[in-house]
Amino acid sequence: MAQAHASNFKNPVVKWIDSRLPIFTMMHHEYNEYPMPKNVNYLWAFGAIAGIMLVIMIATGLVLAMQYAANTTIAFDSVERIMRDVNYGWLLRYVHANGASFFFIAVYIHMFRGLYYGSYKAPRELLWIIGVVIFLLMMATAFMGYVLPWGQMSFWGATVITNLFSAFPLIGDPIVTWLWGGFSVDNPTLNRFFALHFLLPFVIFAVVILHTAALHVSGSNNPLGIDAKGPQDTVPFNPYVTIKDLFATVVFMIVFAVFVFFMPNYLGHPDNYIPANPLVTPAHIVPEWYFLPFYAILRAIPDKLGGVLAMFGAIAVLVILPWLDTSKVRSCKFRPIYRQFFWVLALDALVLGYAGSQPAEGTWLLIAQIGTAYYFFHFLILLPILGKLERPLPMPASISEPVLKGGGRIAAGAHAKPMEKA
Repeated sequence: MAQAHASNFKNPVVKWIDSRLPIFTMMHHEYNEYPMPKNVNYLWAFGAIAGIMLVIMIATGLVLAMQYAANTTIAFDSVERIMRDVNYGWLLRYVHANGASFFFIAVYIHMFRGLYYGSYKAPRELLWIIGVVIFLLMMATAFMGYVLPWGQMSFWGATVITNLFSAFPLIGDPIVTWLWGGFSVDNPTLNRFFALHFLLPFVIFAVVILHTAALHVSGSNNPLGIDAKGPQDTVPFNPYVTIKDLFATVVFMIVFAVFVFFMPNYLGHPDNYIPANPLVTPAHIVPEWYFLPFYAILRAIPDKLGGVLAMFGAIAVLVILPWLDTSKVRSCKFRPIYRQFFWVLALDALVLGYAGSQPAEGTWLLIAQIGTAYYFFHFLILLPILGKLERPLPMPASISEPVLKGGGRIAAGAHAKPMEKA
């Protein structure tokens, strides 16, 4: 007969469970003893913050779903009822609505941290790709959630975005009809969007577990971008990293609370407080702020199909990023030329976001086109070429070396290993 797992826990109940299902041993190993590079900074906390935001979104969404009516005739009124008549309904809705924005803020910081420190490079390619899948699922979930209040921007945003699929030859129109559940955005559309918006967060949660498992297989990256050489380069996850993550989370939640309680509609659009009217088109249709860079790319291309392909290509290029970057060095700390281009990319994303919020005409259209051109130039041309031409700075022999010499500064002295041209 198979022997039971030997559990080291003292609590008899925990020991009884763990000897039959070693879940507590697994948690102890993965979230207590798990070795983390000793030089990780507060940017590494945004993965945990994003996970906490996901749990908040699921919890508030479950309660809101109990009060929401997915019917075009009463959807808008049901949201107003939640705000006015349901106990703390205003708080639940504001936490949920602003939580979507802050979820994206955490994920965008998490992604740009990965870009800066090269967290997408071997052996973490699959970890990065799973992260991009989570990002895509978030975008789909957020878009469908934006439709549910059934205001003017909800209705017209759904009409514009779903119509994009009609650009594809042959299959486009059937896809749009399937998305709508008919021949226009109407009650079947709202019903299926509500069902998918309810389901997808649980799919995201499952993929996040997969993302975390992949992280614990490949190990965490660090600001130096070099692998840990042994126990001298790492610290246990608890209490060192948990305390750091907790402090960052508290600061993040304070900012989140400021928006929820003092400016709950700042990140939304005022037109969404007008009931949906298919006969009145808003003067300027815009999505939520976190979609604006991709919306700018969509409108920068004069051809409809070209714009749709460019918008999806802007995300697809992130999937193949580990193979586009030819440099052997992970961290921008040792890549002085690429570091400058990274900040150009960050500025480009901000400019594209603002251009996406403006009418697609005149100067803003030109700016969006220039920003789109640079975005693809950065990933498809600059990264492959620069990785072969740039000469990196000398790198320390281990993670401990610059940490022990003070403040994580890079030591380029006798103990540093010069890198050959990559």
